[in-house]
Amino acid sequence: MLPAPVSGERRKAFRRFVSPKRRFLDTLLTRSRATNLAVGLLAAVCVVSLVSNLRFYLSGSSPKGYQLSSATGLLSTINRPSKLSSLDHLIVVPCHAIWKGVDAASRLDENDWVLEPYQRGSKRIAAFYDHILHGANLAGNDTRALLVFSGGQTRPTSPSTEAESYYRLALSAKLLDQPKSDPIFDRTTTENYALDSYQNLLFSIARFREFTGRIPKRITVVGYGFKKARFTDLHRKAIRWPQNRFYYIGVDPEDEQHSLIAQEGERVNGYLPYSMDLYGCRSFLLSKRQQRNPFYRFHSYYVSFPELGPLLDWCPDNRERDTTLFLGPLPWDHLG
Repeated sequence: MLPAPVSGERRKAFRRFVSPKRRFLDTLLTRSRATNLAVGLLAAVCVVSLVSNLRFYLSGSSPKGYQLSSATGLLSTINRPSKLSSLDHLIVVPCHAIWKGVDAASRLDENDWVLEPYQRGSKRIAAFYDHILHGANLAGNDTRALLVFSGGQTRPTSPSTEAESYYRLALSAKLLDQPKSDPIFDRTTTENYALDSYQNLLFSIARFREFTGRIPKRITVVGYGFKKARFTDLHRKAIRWPQNRFYYIGVDPEDEQHSLIAQEGERVNGYLPYSMDLYGCRSFLLSKRQQRNPFYRFHSYYVSFPELGPLLDWCPDNRERDTTLFLGPLPWDHLG
């Protein structure tokens, strides 16, 4: 026998006894409302995420704020002697190869160097040493100068940086012992990350800041004479360093034939590319940096010099000929 049908009154009574939780779920789970619920939940998650990220950013999690706070432990290991506070002259020696010798007397032996093919069979090695010598002499005559050898770990066949190898050669040749009252050795350091000439200049300023706790008031670069225009007209301009506080000393190989070849190579592979890409951050110049970084190194200057971060990251529009200058504030704007 079939059960008697439930009357309308009994059905109404039954619905009255269904729990509020059950009725809420039944309402949400109808097909149209389920879709609306999903959309609403996704929108709510997006809003919460946006607000959280905005608060995180505004609370000091930008690169500058983050680096300053996270650097506390690292910077606590730095205890600079007071005499470094008097240094205000940065002398930069850009490096071009790696010396792997042990005796400065054999410094002109090509077998003691890690060289590019185009650097062999000329008097470039003698010029490398002359750059070191001139830099040391300048620092010896100016007790307010810091001598910085700049060049990264650029060759896959050597774990040494270019800068460290130049420093070792200077030590081996006893170029850093004078004057006895304030030996150059105490005012010499290396910048171990630069991969090209633009970075030689900018990273050496950052290294000066790491070493002394301040920025220099003037800069002297000692390098090839045929690269002077690249540094004075392009690199100095790119970082907006004051022209009246920038000096360049050119020392070329004593080899007229190779000097002419080098001048043309500089025009084609150096000056012209940088004149179209001041910051070396696109296509041809960027690929050269990548090729010169076989050990995948990167610098520490975001932490040690966070005010420089925007310039370190600056790259104009991706167009091939965009030479827009970085116009943000720079620590040396007050030098004028």
